[in-house]
Amino acid sequence: MNTIQLIRRAALVALVAGSVAGASAQMLINGAGATFPYPIYSKWFDSYAKIDPSVRFNYQSIGSGGGQKQILAQTVDFGASDGPMSDENLDKASGKILHIPTVAGAVVVTYNISGSPKLKLDGATLVDIFRGKITKWNDAKIAALNEGVTLPNQNIIVVHRSDGSGTSYIFTSYLSAVSYEWQQEVGANTSVKWPSGLGGKGNEGVAGLVKQTPGAIGYVELIYAKQNKLAYADLKNADGKFVSASIESVTAALATARIPDDFRFKMVNAPGPVAYPISGATWLLIYQQQKDPAKGKKLVEFLKWALTDGEKLASEIGYAPLPEAIQQRVLNRVAEIKY
Repeated sequence: MNTIQLIRRAALVALVAGSVAGASAQMLINGAGATFPYPIYSKWFDSYAKIDPSVRFNYQSIGSGGGQKQILAQTVDFGASDGPMSDENLDKASGKILHIPTVAGAVVVTYNISGSPKLKLDGATLVDIFRGKITKWNDAKIAALNEGVTLPNQNIIVVHRSDGSGTSYIFTSYLSAVSYEWQQEVGANTSVKWPSGLGGKGNEGVAGLVKQTPGAIGYVELIYAKQNKLAYADLKNADGKFVSASIESVTAALATARIPDDFRFKMVNAPGPVAYPISGATWLLIYQQQKDPAKGKKLVEFLKWALTDGEKLASEIGYAPLPEAIQQRVLNRVAEIKY
């Protein structure tokens, strides 16, 4: 090997070593939880990497139940959930956990029937479908809501989440709000004992099962229905109007929400002619007292960006950003994080 080749090799080794050193110096912040906000969180993390290259976020989309468990076990730096933590779970924490709402979104009822007609459904009919009381697509109750639509004489295959899920929490909260029977027999939670159906893991799993199963019906966050080109129903809201899921209809629902100081709230079956009835917020779960000062500082810096500039990216992919008044309240809460 001649001198020039030796110089080139030495330069290459130095370059690689420098790259490795730079990568190892990058701080890694770990999070886990809800699949509902995974698309917007991924966008935020990618965008923020350009603003602060010294930090990288690793987020595992495992479901809200998993996010709550991992933040309690302190195996992650933050959890994520579409259902607020219960008092019982908060009491298990080693310190005070803050609920940081980030965006709101729609849970849509998606289905797989021939021709993918745009259906209309109401709460009572949905309850009977998911209780296993309505078993055919051409049932009289579905037909009455969809005059002029040819419905197949086909079995309905219910698909629900198999994991602890904030999307399930939002969906079952809605069913509980519109049906006393559902509230008493099944209830609202991240995990419930489903009366019938198949289970899929994550929004991805439910969307995949609906897509590959003729006659299926399920519930997913709006973006997962759009990504998989699945039909989804217009739903009858509390004012008796049929409304399609959209940023505008979720924003209308969010505007009616009564948001307490701890930010644990529901917004299902909201009043108003244009409010979408199965709307929900999603939260980051963060210890008020951070164990690692350096990570805590970086996490707070990210949250301040996400709740301002990051909110402007939400509508691009189908989420409703927090109104400015709520953003400011949440920023005040972020300022209480200690590191």
